[in-house]
Amino acid sequence: MLSQKAKYAFRALLMLGEQPPGEPLLIAEIAAAQDLPKKFLELILLELKHHGILHSKRGKHGGYVLARDPSDITFGEVVRIIDGPIASVLCASQSAYRRCADCRDEAGCAIRKVFRRVRDAASAILDNHTLADALRRGSRGQRRVPSRAA
Repeated sequence: MLSQKAKYAFRALLMLGEQPPGEPLLIAEIAAAQDLPKKFLELILLELKHHGILHSKRGKHGGYVLARDPSDITFGEVVRIIDGPIASVLCASQSAYRRCADCRDEAGCAIRKVFRRVRDAASAILDNHTLADALRRGSRGQRRVPSRAA
């Protein structure tokens, strides 16, 4: 299940993706426009920055901007950064594999086989949908921030 933290991350990223390239938004602007807790959003944006999704700019015209084109940021990448592996069970995960302690026959495990298929299907969708795709379809419910023209 997608966490509230990941939902907030997507809302912020979609809002940043609606901005003209290079035009930053302040955390306070995003939080107010999206009705998100500012301190929690700050932690989320820092995490996305550390993973190369965002850049931050200091100063009077500072804030956050996308570090890459929205077409290069997949939903799968963001989910993995914020929530961790896509797989529901670690023995089915590609990025965080761990054998189940109580498993007698991993190769023949019916549970693992089903959840690998679930992981594969979810990954296929999430890794093939980008922020640009979502922006083209319209980010319903997203509020725009008025321009900070000098």
